[in-house]
Amino acid sequence: MRRRFTARFVHVGVVAVSVAALLTGCGAAEPAAPRALPAAGGKSCPAPGRDEPQAPPTSIGGTPANTPEGLRLSQAVGEQGRGAFADVYATQVTDLPPGRVALCVTDLARGRLLVEAAHRTDPGVDPGRVDLYLSPYSGRALGAVSGELCRIEDTFPIHACAAAPGATGVEVDSDAAGAASAEFRARLSRAAGGIPVTVREGRQALPDVG
Repeated sequence: MRRRFTARFVHVGVVAVSVAALLTGCGAAEPAAPRALPAAGGKSCPAPGRDEPQAPPTSIGGTPANTPEGLRLSQAVGEQGRGAFADVYATQVTDLPPGRVALCVTDLARGRLLVEAAHRTDPGVDPGRVDLYLSPYSGRALGAVSGELCRIEDTFPIHACAAAPGATGVEVDSDAAGAASAEFRARLSRAAGGIPVTVREGRQALPDVG
């Protein structure tokens, strides 16, 4: 079963809330956390195509690569997203645009807490470089559904299943007949519990040899 991650670093996609300075017993103020990151206002998660580049190309010394600040931030965010915040984490894209991380979550308030947690884990990252977006489904939910769909035996072959770009549903690879069958797509959608399913014509994965 093929799994897809939307970020070039991964995959996978955070916003920080400001923390007021705390007064010590001597009356001195501790330094405040970095500025709050403006959320993307509930905009939908960026959804580059599955076969398209996941972020604008970045070149370091002539070699395509992620920016160091984007990569470090993406690692901290991804650790929290795949851990304590897996219930709301959908996906992420590193260097969209370069130096920033696009974080897609199902709940913006929890997304801000995710960024806060990432900054506590690695105080060297800049939470102000995270942009929050909304996705309808978490990556964990789509991963579970993808696994269920790929175990279905049907008239049409199922070559692979993966989360759709932007965590908007599930994509299934089949043959040309399967991709053209509305009935097949409807059966998969029912099996997915109402999560949208797109059926694409795709090549069957080659078996492992060795």
